[in-house]
Amino acid sequence: MMALSRNTYISCVRAFSSASILQYSAEVPFTADQYSIKRGAFAELRDVHLQHFQKLLQPGQVLTDPSELRSHNTDWFKHFRGNGKVILKPKNTEEVSAILKFCYNENLAVVPQGGNTGVLGGSVPIFDEVIISTSYMNKIIQIKEIPGSIVCQAGCVLETLDNALADHGLMMPLDLGAKGSCHIGGNIATNAGGLRLLRYGSLQANTLGLVAVKSDGQVIDCMNTLKKDNTGYHLKHLFVGSEGTLGLVTEVAIQCPPKPQSVSLALLGMKTFDHALQCFRLARSLLAEVISSCEVMDYESLSQVTKKLRVSSPLDDHPFYILLEVSGSCRSHDEEKLNSFLQKALDSGTIGDGLVTNEPSKMNKLWQLRERIPEALFTDSYAYLYDISLPLDSYYQIVPELRTRLQGTEATEVTGFGHLGDGNLHLNICAPQFSPELLAKIEPFVFEWISERGGSISAEHGIGFKKTEFLRYSKSDAAIHTMRQIKQLMDPKGILNPYKVLPVELF
Repeated sequence: MMALSRNTYISCVRAFSSASILQYSAEVPFTADQYSIKRGAFAELRDVHLQHFQKLLQPGQVLTDPSELRSHNTDWFKHFRGNGKVILKPKNTEEVSAILKFCYNENLAVVPQGGNTGVLGGSVPIFDEVIISTSYMNKIIQIKEIPGSIVCQAGCVLETLDNALADHGLMMPLDLGAKGSCHIGGNIATNAGGLRLLRYGSLQANTLGLVAVKSDGQVIDCMNTLKKDNTGYHLKHLFVGSEGTLGLVTEVAIQCPPKPQSVSLALLGMKTFDHALQCFRLARSLLAEVISSCEVMDYESLSQVTKKLRVSSPLDDHPFYILLEVSGSCRSHDEEKLNSFLQKALDSGTIGDGLVTNEPSKMNKLWQLRERIPEALFTDSYAYLYDISLPLDSYYQIVPELRTRLQGTEATEVTGFGHLGDGNLHLNICAPQFSPELLAKIEPFVFEWISERGGSISAEHGIGFKKTEFLRYSKSDAAIHTMRQIKQLMDPKGILNPYKVLPVELF
């Protein structure tokens, strides 16, 4: 590494709390009981249904063993727990179609599930929905080096796709902390954001085509690998970000950029958030064509990792830090631009200290300081998490505002980190235990504050189960009404992932 030279809202803890975190335990409370949700008018699974599934699928694709069911009924962070009685693992679009046609006719509710890495309860049952796992739909169908694309089944793991593309000089335009577990179909369903949206754009923008199955089993084939196709309505976009409520995505085509020949990562320390903003603006100006990621962390976020997970930071303590990644096709060119940027940032007093590396092992250690923050937050605390998007001029203001508001409460930490390059802030409040009184101080204040500044209550995690009640803070009544109409058209019986995205009175 090269060091730089200069040093009223408790409401009985209502179901739709977007922040309450349940304690890790072997037995997570049932979500339906915890949040007093009324079950929709769906049929209950019977032996005759299981027998039909066994006729549709092969041995090993219909699972009812309690040990298997446990992990599929509980989300990644163990906040939610459903009571699904069967897991179906189709291997292709035709099997998904047959399953959904039968469930539609029998009025059985279903929940699509990929890698189950979501954080808002969108991929697990709330009651006894039939779980349709995409884990067996994991084939790579085609890779085209020119102009650069991949076609694959929805159950392919993101990291597996990235590794396969590397052999062709390509890469996935998406990079997530959960890339070793998450499925590309789930990424599509939530329109996942990630670390490099600044450089490569949203997943929606990089989705060239897809195949999805509607609730009645009808297959909607929007598969295409063309960069330009302006023939009528862009139906594929209905499924991107719909979280499995409009159809189950079975195949996808993703635009893939060339894999960079050189990558460098800088960790920079600074005194104020204004300095962080100045650093980003200078980077956008001087590193325009090579900047691929710009992440910001406050001291409180980074210290969670260094103290709780024993991950060392190579810099002294600073109120704020930026992780700045640059990547390109010519190392000498990229390093020259990066060094010029760093010198100007130092001379202007924007940054106080920093280091740069292009060694993969050292870059990985630096990324741990950012990517392991959520893990650290859960180590010995209850955490209230908010994934929000704000204009940059008010990006960090919510953090000191909440610190003041929560003085004298059980809150021990209020921290902020996120994707500065695209305005996505991860806001976190830690406390020794869950408290309805503390929640009432946070909500709906946070959502009102965000809405007043033209922000979004969900930047990249979606709505899932946790944020349905608060959708109105980011969508107008007319927009929500239109979403309901689309849901009714695509899924008249409401069997696809019920209780998710739209407020539950729909069901």
